[in-house]
Amino acid sequence: MLLVSIWLGLLFISSSLIKSTWPQQPELSRKVVHIGAGFALPLAWFSHIPLSIALAAALFATALAAINHRWRLLPALEDVGRASIGTVAYGASVTLLLGLFWPQRADLVCAAVLTMALGDGLAGLLGAHFPSRRWQLFGQTKSLLGTAVMAVVTLLVLLILLPQLPIYQLLAIAASATLLEQFSWGGIDNFSVPLLVAAMAHWLGS
Repeated sequence: MLLVSIWLGLLFISSSLIKSTWPQQPELSRKVVHIGAGFALPLAWFSHIPLSIALAAALFATALAAINHRWRLLPALEDVGRASIGTVAYGASVTLLLGLFWPQRADLVCAAVLTMALGDGLAGLLGAHFPSRRWQLFGQTKSLLGTAVMAVVTLLVLLILLPQLPIYQLLAIAASATLLEQFSWGGIDNFSVPLLVAAMAHWLGS
């Protein structure tokens, strides 16, 4: 728990420094937290944190995210220039995945969360800063580069964490996650994509 707490503390300090250094790019600090928070799960797996502690921590973090969403106590997590419940959805998906699969399928939980943390996080950063074809879906701007990054990063995460699954199954999961992310709005993909990845991987591997 100490290791995970130190990591999360450094993460929030970094996001605050980024926000103060580049105030004209509010999405940057949020994406740093979005990506970095996903690595708390592998740290918890490595540290053999039991379900009771992991679940209590996830519930507490989700409650804090909900409070922050309402009152903006930590604006670095919410200043995205659009209506979004992404931080709350993120915590809710982690909490539910822990309750369903931890610790017996810690690999599955880590894979599901990291596909969203890394895939969506890097897609948002790179897609917004490099030119490529763009389109609008449900009020959200999507890009060809961002979509490609989401697909490739998701597949790489699955290959590393779920190597027991055949490649065609991993391709199907990555394609489904990328497609679902296209049709999500208001940050709900932070909930739907990890659950889809976990459900498909669990079903295909059973």
